[in-house]
Amino acid sequence: MSTSSTETNTLNHPVVSRDTWLAERKTLLAQEKELTRLRDRIAGERRALPWVHVEKNYVFDTPEGKRSLADLFEGRRQLMVQHFMFGPGWEQGCPSCSFMADHTDGMQIHLEHRDISFVAVSRATLPEIARFHSRMGWKFKWVSSNGSDFNYDFHVSFKPEDRVDGTVHYNYGMVEFPAEEAPGISLFYKDSEGRIFHTYSTYGRGVEVMIGTYSMLDLAPKGRDERDTFYKMEWMRHHDRYETQAVFTPAPVAHACCSDKA
Repeated sequence: MSTSSTETNTLNHPVVSRDTWLAERKTLLAQEKELTRLRDRIAGERRALPWVHVEKNYVFDTPEGKRSLADLFEGRRQLMVQHFMFGPGWEQGCPSCSFMADHTDGMQIHLEHRDISFVAVSRATLPEIARFHSRMGWKFKWVSSNGSDFNYDFHVSFKPEDRVDGTVHYNYGMVEFPAEEAPGISLFYKDSEGRIFHTYSTYGRGVEVMIGTYSMLDLAPKGRDERDTFYKMEWMRHHDRYETQAVFTPAPVAHACCSDKA
């Protein structure tokens, strides 16, 4: 059996006394505290960003019928949207977006108690969404933007004419992106007069904020244990498609949705 470079590095790791380990751990702790303070500061700067008034009347297909963007707030002031990569005619949703979505149901009640409604939005038709939603056993609300400009306006879906020399406008710049759909997270606020404002969107590796599993893997001795490829999440499978035995077996590349370059 071949040994991965990550495993080799792990096996060759230095082993020291508890006192030496503690001294190095305290040095790292100081850096971790610095990162925590930096994260808090950036979060404050994020909240201080100016807002954009959403004037277009976006309409979505939902299990309850046609609903506007305002309806998706469901009585709350804030709305979090997962731009889920799932195009019309696709057999299933993107594995990486599904990995993100696997973390949603558990946190939804906590978001709602902080005045935030959550919804996933895809261009796939509602029957296609419903079929995959049922297969995955998820409970969160998922609606279709099919026939709407919503995905295009937020730069997570691309028409052939959107490509310029092989690049599309994604993550606030022109980048190479091989798929017609892309991942993202967008936040909206609705005021007492019913006006809706776009407050924030994050794309590329920014969507990792939804992936608590990655935070846990980052604590582990082998870390994320991903190969140094453009699409580092090649190991990812839908949670009902893993083999019975938990072993590392890279899956075929599906979408380069969370690459370093995106």
